[in-house]
Amino acid sequence: MSKQEIILGIDPGFGRMGYGVIEKMKTGEWQALDYGCINTSPKKSFVERLQEVCEAVELLIKKYKPTVVGVEKLYFARNVTTAIEVAQARGVILLCAVQAGLPVDEFTPQQVKQAITGYGKAEKIQMQKMVAIILKIKGKIKSDDAADALAIALCTGQSLWLKKTK
Repeated sequence: MSKQEIILGIDPGFGRMGYGVIEKMKTGEWQALDYGCINTSPKKSFVERLQEVCEAVELLIKKYKPTVVGVEKLYFARNVTTAIEVAQARGVILLCAVQAGLPVDEFTPQQVKQAITGYGKAEKIQMQKMVAIILKIKGKIKSDDAADALAIALCTGQSLWLKKTK
């Protein structure tokens, strides 16, 4: 590994976007550098909220200089309008990563659960506990979206490792 491995994981959304940044340590373990949520103002127009998402992703990329970005793929949602809006936010996120010259890996929620817990239908609480254990985070990760983003980042890291071993 000539370049430091840093992964930005993103749980897409336009009202609230989860992010998690992890780094590979010399021991081969991953550590969390940062995680949280970007909340956009519901008082702003949808387009302005997409702009906020873009600016937040650009800031995260500039600050942490990830080597790859992992993004959750959308799955069927009950509310079609919300799904379309989240898909548009996801498009903005993907564009930001590509414009920064970064490779993007995409995973379904089931793939992320499989990678983290070994079971593709794991419950959210199981996922959060495993993410905290793997990254040695004390206590509960306060935001579900941030925990999901860290899980996506870890799944991306596992995928990178698998690609290197082939």
